[in-house]
Amino acid sequence: MPYALLLPALIFLVVFTYWPMLQVSLISTTDARRYGDIGGFIGADNYVRLFADEDFRGALVNNALYAVGTVVPSIALGFWFAIMLRRSGAVTSFCRAILFFPTLMPLVAASALFIFIFLPTIGLADYYLAKIGVRSTNWLGDPSIALWSLVMLTVWKNAGYYMLFFLAGLQSLPEDAEEAALIEGANWWQRQVYVVIPMLGPTFAFVTVIALINAVIQIDHVIVMTQGGPNNATNLLLYYIFQEAHEFFDLGKATAATVVTLALLLVLSMFSLRTMEKRVHYEG
Repeated sequence: MPYALLLPALIFLVVFTYWPMLQVSLISTTDARRYGDIGGFIGADNYVRLFADEDFRGALVNNALYAVGTVVPSIALGFWFAIMLRRSGAVTSFCRAILFFPTLMPLVAASALFIFIFLPTIGLADYYLAKIGVRSTNWLGDPSIALWSLVMLTVWKNAGYYMLFFLAGLQSLPEDAEEAALIEGANWWQRQVYVVIPMLGPTFAFVTVIALINAVIQIDHVIVMTQGGPNNATNLLLYYIFQEAHEFFDLGKATAATVVTLALLLVLSMFSLRTMEKRVHYEG
């Protein structure tokens, strides 16, 4: 009976996940140019060309910086929001709704909104910064800060989403552990660091993996706001794959980049899960 119940999920996984992954892996060893082409087998040539491509290496570095800049602040803010709004009440419920609202907004709509916020001189960001004497900034046109402008948008949008996971984790924690630490003389900060955070190890591990996946698969804002520019400063891996497949018609190279991206994501996810869960304190 258990296997019969799991069979529908397994069928969907095979059809919509594992089979497409196998197809991508096979195409990455051919010289196919477009979808539907039956390319000839060329082995690892696409991977050789891929790692020799300066644009791919640049996209890899950009995505690494983007991941660090979005994952760490988003998770930290999500956890902080959850700690501050842990107790239920009318005010905390209202604050939770306000913080969760950016998650409900489609990324395309949020990107369009932030285009107006980041407009040089007349945008909201420059308007309020001018109040404190900060000069106008070309947020999306300066290669040195364009990527970090996308990071700010992503943190604003995702922190409230991660807050929900931490709220659920906090509600499942045994209260006697914190009460025992309080009796022992631990202050608020010590209780969070030595009691709450270690017991939320599984939640941190799960949220970290979700955040890493989002850092790779979310490119709507890149397409809407920068198209990978200026000077490829915001060109992320998925946008690079999109360009190779649909603009340069190099399907073999695009699928090779997809395989490499999936492999990196899998390794990072496994590392995050193993590292976080090693520090879990389970209730006896």
